Amino acid sequence: MLRQSPSFLQRMFRHRSTSVTSEGVQFLLFTLAIGIAAINTGNNLFYLLLAMMLSLVLISGIAAEYCLRRLEFHRHLPDHLIVNEPTTATLVVKNRKSQLPSFSLKLLDVSDGRKLDRGLEIRQLLPGASQMVSYPLIATRRGQLHLDGVCVGTEFPFGLFTKHTFYPIDETIIVCPAIKPIDESMLQGLLAVGAEQSVPQRGPGNDLYNLRLYHAGDDSRSIHWPTTARTSQLTVRETEAEGQRRATVHLPTVAPVSHDAVFEEAVSLTASIIQHLAQRGYLLRLLVGSSRSSFGQGDGHLLELLHMLALCERCSPLAGSVVPTELSGDPLEVDGGVMIVVQSWRGPGDIEPDQPTILINGHLIAGAIHAV
Repeated sequence: MLRQSPSFLQRMFRHRSTSVTSEGVQFLLFTLAIGIAAINTGNNLFYLLLAMMLSLVLISGIAAEYCLRRLEFHRHLPDHLIVNEPTTATLVVKNRKSQLPSFSLKLLDVSDGRKLDRGLEIRQLLPGASQMVSYPLIATRRGQLHLDGVCVGTEFPFGLFTKHTFYPIDETIIVCPAIKPIDESMLQGLLAVGAEQSVPQRGPGNDLYNLRLYHAGDDSRSIHWPTTARTSQLTVRETEAEGQRRATVHLPTVAPVSHDAVFEEAVSLTASIIQHLAQRGYLLRLLVGSSRSSFGQGDGHLLELLHMLALCERCSPLAGSVVPTELSGDPLEVDGGVMIVVQSWRGPGDIEPDQPTILINGHLIAGAIHAV
């Protein structure tokens, strides 16, 4: 029985902690002074006062313990986050006690062992009642954001002690790279070189391919009335076939430690390019290091590509097994369309980090940076 007691106590108190407030320190010092006075004088009034003050300490611990017991938490998060973009998280708290309410609850998020104060407080939670609180959630770096649970604390009833209890709610959410506006010079490079290499053809679509004179049998709905009015000749609008707009975006992951910040900028730039091309209806494929996706369109495919960028990691050039795999000819083969390579490191001669470079079908695009 004695050998089992430590493990039982550890299971009972591993999620609980108690700290003394500044008012509690003053109260305990005053209680100690009363106790010394009672022993030295033998006055019964001092003993009664000492007993009352000790009973307040005991009541404070018991009341706080019952406030924190039998609470239930549910957190609602979005499917993904974007770096430095605030989103709303919701926390639902339910008091599962049948008779006793909970008072003065302060809720703290616990992420990677750190307590994060979101400013969430609940003054009163009646028995069997639930309350929903919302708070902004901002991620400062891409990758996986781990939320371990919720730490709930209270200073009820006298504010002498702060008692905390941890409720585990293990959740993980993907944080996608920051998406920023693209510099105008790089945008023109994407449109010019990309359009040239994608071999546009007429067909069903939304973008303009050509304007020509009206021929017998043409659909009257395709007549371009502004040009017709200007030239006094019936002019037909032809659209570009969307199936021909394909782009492969490649992000090499080999870079030294000194280029870590440039690599993160390259990841963000790649996400911005993918977002821009997806909005223009391109069929997209992403190569990240030796990993690759298939060609696709739509919001679901775009989210898959952003998740690949969120979870990619920089590889040191000293790892000889990584470089041949990434720089081999097979991953860089293009099945039609345009090939966009975003580089954070151009080789051993690139010593001082500057900014990522962009190659479109082997042509360097100048000024390839985010707009400020």
